[in-house]
Amino acid sequence: MLTVEKIGGTSMSALSDVIKNIITYKRTGSELYNRIFVVSAFSGVTNILLENKKTGAPGVYHLIAKQQEFTEPLNNLIAQLKELNQKYVPLGLNLAVADQFIEDHVRHAEGFLKHLSGILASGYVSNEGILQAAREILASIGETHSAFVFTNILQNMSINATLVDLSGFYDHEPYTIDQRIRQAFKDIEFANTICIATGYTKGTEGIMREFDRGYSEVTFSKIAVAVNPAEAIIHKEYHLCSADPVLVGQDQCIPVGFTNYDVADQLADVGMEAIHPKASKPLEINNINLRIKNTFEPEHPGTLITREYISPEKRVEVITGTNKLMMIDIYDPLMVGNVGTDLQIMQIFANHGVSYNFKATSANSISIVIWQKDFKQGLIDELESNFEKITSEKVAMVCLIGSNMDKLGLLAQSSKALAEANINIISAGFALRKVNIQFIVAREDFDNAVIALNKEMGK
Repeated sequence: MLTVEKIGGTSMSALSDVIKNIITYKRTGSELYNRIFVVSAFSGVTNILLENKKTGAPGVYHLIAKQQEFTEPLNNLIAQLKELNQKYVPLGLNLAVADQFIEDHVRHAEGFLKHLSGILASGYVSNEGILQAAREILASIGETHSAFVFTNILQNMSINATLVDLSGFYDHEPYTIDQRIRQAFKDIEFANTICIATGYTKGTEGIMREFDRGYSEVTFSKIAVAVNPAEAIIHKEYHLCSADPVLVGQDQCIPVGFTNYDVADQLADVGMEAIHPKASKPLEINNINLRIKNTFEPEHPGTLITREYISPEKRVEVITGTNKLMMIDIYDPLMVGNVGTDLQIMQIFANHGVSYNFKATSANSISIVIWQKDFKQGLIDELESNFEKITSEKVAMVCLIGSNMDKLGLLAQSSKALAEANINIISAGFALRKVNIQFIVAREDFDNAVIALNKEMGK
């Protein structure tokens, strides 16, 4: 049974565990094959190439964007990747071959980047297209490196492994992302090999332009749609749990055994991504089941996400949220009975490229919650020029999420739990389908709110 499986950057950096717990676990001979693995760059590498995903600290890309010298940072990158290579020699990596590969590959990329930088400096073309091309080239380096290293190790273990390099680095074919994937896999006999595919795919539409840092999961999803596997699997360094075990304690939460794609979307909306929403949609539409597994617990079946699953009992499946939000309140006494005020506000948000996580209304005000990273003074200025009073504050959101939790008294039960923990609810709400009950609380109350709700739901 063919599977398409993705290995994230943190798991890739623990390659010994990946080989032991995923590749060879309870498998020998032909049992090793019929699997396609989509690999991310080793942990931290894409941060060096682009920017730090968490802190925003600039990488090589930002030097190019500012038309600054980037040769020395690329030299440092080569040194760092060669240092990573040494780490995997005990697993069987041919160090000389791997070092030469990454040296040649980065030098080739450097040639492209210098040409782009020269065109950028000329001032004759739009910066946006040139910089996007630079971002695509840089992003591809991390996955090309990790896929090469992984394939070389497996081949040196006498496992028939096939490197599927989707970066298109050495060809000029004008394929779309889907076309490149289908072209790359069309002649492979899956029953006789393990495929190691790059998480980055070159395409005319630009995978970074379309999906930015979620691109490896999009590649994974598109490969699954192309080959129609029995199951798609994502290997992470943790289980998808009923609450954050670091916050509530390992003994106070359990792995989620089954859920559906709707719940996965709710989780992604507050930053707890089982899978990127743009990667989950093709799987859902094509009725491909997705399993989330813990790399370090191979015996555990993980979480199975399907299109049709509904919990047989009314219950909360996951308690989660985020403390990285801002609430903006738009007040104007002319709102009441005025058709189109909400549309006007949403158009202003759209003008600034800002989406929202939560919205509540009254006669004369609309409160909207957005990610703090999207909070811009220009947005506030435009709102203030159109409405009487705009206020904003830092907030957190805590969510009760489940496929079947329309239980009588659940809202009262959860509100009571927060009150008993001395936590004030700033706002709250849920849509008709009741798959996500949202509580807006003060940022400093976030941790205690998750703990209180988890304790209450566990009774």
